[in-house]
Amino acid sequence: MTLPSDDKRSRLAELLRGKTRPSTRVAASFGQERMWLQERLSPGNAALHMAVTVRLSGQLDPVALSRAFQAVVDRHDALRTTFPEHEGRPLQQVAPDLALSIAEVDLASLPEAQREPEALRRVREDVRVPFDLERGPLLRAVRYRLSADAHLLLVTVHHIVSDGWSMGVLVREVAELYQAFASGHPSSLKALPLQYADYAAWQRQGSQGDALEAQLSYWRQRLDPHAVLELPSDRPRPASMDVQGARHSIVLSPALTQALKDLGLREGRTLFSVLLAAFNVLLQRYSGQDDLTVGTPVAGRSRTELEGLIGLFVNTLVLRSDLSGDPSFRELLAQVHDSALGAFAHQDVPFEKLVEVLQPSRRLNVSPLFQVMFVLQNAPLSLPPLPGLRMDAQPVDAGAARFDLTLIATEEARGLRLIAEYRTALFDEATVARMMGHLRSVLQAVVVDAGQRVSALPLMEEAEQRRVLLDWNATATDFPRTATLHGLIEAQVERTPDAVALVFEGRTLTYRELDARANQLAHALIARGVGPEVRVGLLLERSLELVVALLATLKAGGAYVPFDPAYPAQRLTWMLEDAHPAVLLAQQHLLSRLPAHDAQVLCIDTQWEDIALQPRHAPPPRATADGLAYVIFTSGSTGRPKGAMNAHGPVVNRLLWMQAAYGLGPSDVVLQKTPFSFDVSVWEFFWPLMT
Repeated sequence: MTLPSDDKRSRLAELLRGKTRPSTRVAASFGQERMWLQERLSPGNAALHMAVTVRLSGQLDPVALSRAFQAVVDRHDALRTTFPEHEGRPLQQVAPDLALSIAEVDLASLPEAQREPEALRRVREDVRVPFDLERGPLLRAVRYRLSADAHLLLVTVHHIVSDGWSMGVLVREVAELYQAFASGHPSSLKALPLQYADYAAWQRQGSQGDALEAQLSYWRQRLDPHAVLELPSDRPRPASMDVQGARHSIVLSPALTQALKDLGLREGRTLFSVLLAAFNVLLQRYSGQDDLTVGTPVAGRSRTELEGLIGLFVNTLVLRSDLSGDPSFRELLAQVHDSALGAFAHQDVPFEKLVEVLQPSRRLNVSPLFQVMFVLQNAPLSLPPLPGLRMDAQPVDAGAARFDLTLIATEEARGLRLIAEYRTALFDEATVARMMGHLRSVLQAVVVDAGQRVSALPLMEEAEQRRVLLDWNATATDFPRTATLHGLIEAQVERTPDAVALVFEGRTLTYRELDARANQLAHALIARGVGPEVRVGLLLERSLELVVALLATLKAGGAYVPFDPAYPAQRLTWMLEDAHPAVLLAQQHLLSRLPAHDAQVLCIDTQWEDIALQPRHAPPPRATADGLAYVIFTSGSTGRPKGAMNAHGPVVNRLLWMQAAYGLGPSDVVLQKTPFSFDVSVWEFFWPLMT
């Protein structure tokens, strides 16, 4: 907590005069209570494990390393703390002493090429081993021996007694103590002025009164406690929190990294604000939401006395941005910068207290107040050079994610590294990789022109643009350019004349029978003047004869126009007026549904004896691929129905694609479920008949 300066000095003086004794039980800090609750809700949650690996290259003194590690444990009460439960809440209990050894795993007997992969595999396993918050210990160390002069040290600490800053303190103190002990010297570290339990008491005492209320007032006005950022995910959100996670990273070029810093200088903003504003653009474009909240951590060490302590000091701020009205990136950057300054000025409210006061809608599968985090790590963990031994520290990916998505930006020698930590229950790696590419595109665009509107900032990189615009559209496939719809079915008649083509209410037609009847009806239609571009109305109920009529119309060279008997009289009138069919194929009992018209009527139920006198062979080909095959009317939801005219060629192309993609076979049966006045019916009728 940050207190008014006079209060800080007096409070610290009191704490330094009488620090909390190690054997007592004291209240946990707000952050520790949150970590304890998260552990209870998800036991063994690896997202709460802080881990670092230290690569040791050179002549190692294992005894000095163990002494150094133990000395750090002795020095920091937090590392000897456990959390017994009392009346449903955790208490801190500090053990007077804790002997903690470094476990050793010797991999030197493995073939050299296998040692490093095996060590990293074990690291990934070991970092996920659960902690027992009540019994402890809440840290552990493992040294993997790769060879006489190569070792890998893994240190894992539960987040309830540590944070990112603390991991740096721990590793640096181990390095400094190792140097002293390996050289035969005592510890050179100064005594700590206070311990974490003192800070926890200070925090609780400071979380009351007018100063706290003033800060809470800011957050009440600033935040919408019930807002949830819904990023489109590859899978639905699980009913409970799933913290399984993974990481994907990209490295920005040195030129782009410098350009982003230069942009901040020109605009009078920080690199933090530039990156967060660009991240907000990405989130807005993905979610479609203009009101965004993103969490970000702050060290929470407002006094120099706290800088050398190990413990959970980190606090989380919630930064809200408004992208409504399509601001320019420059305008958004200014807004984000002001929002960050306001949040930093009111950072003394512990996040846990904020949740308690604002009372957001609580869901077991959604983190409160924000679901996405942004972290800027200004400096990598560095260790002092040691005589005869080099130490290189790296954080460990625990395979877990505390939030839906976290963007971590860290500076490296070759440029900014952007790491996306994401929940695998929600996102695939390919999705996150694409998202990071889109973020890079936004960053590249804003350094060129910060005045661009947010909506105009490009997302796709060149490779993705090429894939979407060119590769995905490289779908040209040759097909028989002169084929007709009925010609496909005639070819199937030749292949399987005696196979069943149609089944309806216990009746069947083979391909031979279907073809013969369609040929007879086609000849009858030709005799009545049907030919290319001539429209034939079909007023028929669902039946075998309906399919015969469809096929016969096409064989005659005409185009069928479906008139659904269930349609209202007004719609049928409009369709007749618009289509002007030359011939109407109907069933006798349906004719009364039509208004007066001048089409020739052929009733296929009462006049079939006359039709059956026609030849059973196919008439000479009359239709072409470019010729009209059918006319289907729109729904008329926006006014009068309109007839959509469709030629043979495009439909043939569609059906051949469907067959190539989904492949019906002789044993497959397709249910014709839609009215024949609906366009889906075209493939439901003709696709199965051509296979």
